[in-house]
Amino acid sequence: MKKHIPNAITCANLFSGCIGIAFAFKGELGALQTAAYFVILSGIFDFFDGMTARLLKSNSLIGKDLDSLADVVSFGVLPGVIMFQLLKQSDYSSAFLPYLGFLITVFSALRLAKFNNDERQTEDFIGLNTPMNTFFICSLPFIAVDYPSVIESSLLLIGIIAVTSYLLVSEFKLFSLKFKSLAWSANSLKYIFLICSIALIVALQFVAIPFVLLLYLIFSSIYFRRKPAVS
Repeated sequence: MKKHIPNAITCANLFSGCIGIAFAFKGELGALQTAAYFVILSGIFDFFDGMTARLLKSNSLIGKDLDSLADVVSFGVLPGVIMFQLLKQSDYSSAFLPYLGFLITVFSALRLAKFNNDERQTEDFIGLNTPMNTFFICSLPFIAVDYPSVIESSLLLIGIIAVTSYLLVSEFKLFSLKFKSLAWSANSLKYIFLICSIALIVALQFVAIPFVLLLYLIFSSIYFRRKPAVS
């Protein structure tokens, strides 16, 4: 029975992502914000399925494939739908422009395929991980409440698509939050990043996500300059 527990958690990730997509297709700002909460739920399930598999020593090829398939939905299709809806509400002039939002889905799938077959990424990441990218995309409907120009500018949204799509498949090195030890000396940058991120999220909630992403990129750059862990 225990070998099925991680896969059940992965399926919960997939199920939550599907519900998020259903809300995102409604298109209203409130529905897009609701979809973001299901992204958080998917992220929680995504974190615990791997942890549970390691604790129960029940890793399997099926589990690995299922995890990627679930992530394509929750952290690929869902942010693509959100960006599609945001572009529909922008100042776009072409009926085909909103479909560019699904480039996020395409590059997320490429990112996941690359991760599964890249032996350099056993400890850290090369390229932006899909959950972090999805959290960023999902923050946009919340930011738009106080700054409506965010979703009114199709040029800005296209720029976001271009930058995030590039980061997903780039060779930019990013640390993971897996700790080999809890020693401050070995993980000081990670701890500082976590403390700053938590403080920002407590203060700003979803609006903090772009700042968290920026900090993640900066701290990772410093981390790998000090210790080039990925070759």
